[in-house]
Amino acid sequence: MKKSLEELESLIKKALESKEILVDSVTYEKNSGNYHVLSVVLDKVGGIDLDTVVMATGIINPIVDDYDFTDDSYILDVTSKERGVDNE
Repeated sequence: MKKSLEELESLIKKALESKEILVDSVTYEKNSGNYHVLSVVLDKVGGIDLDTVVMATGIINPIVDDYDFTDDSYILDVTSKERGVDNE
């Protein structure tokens, strides 16, 4: 990687702070399909809904693009920490 994943995580955390969205983790791995995946897992007090994940993705995507941490192609996967839990 060209730049540090920890530094990228710090930039994302700072950008989402004003929205009271917490960054649980940022990982970069090759999955079983041989795709590189940059995964950002989010959380928020009281839970996080799909609209918030979509809004956060709109904030995260340009940060990742500008940061240019790798030459590899990758999939950006922004999810909720509660993924798979019914939050209704």
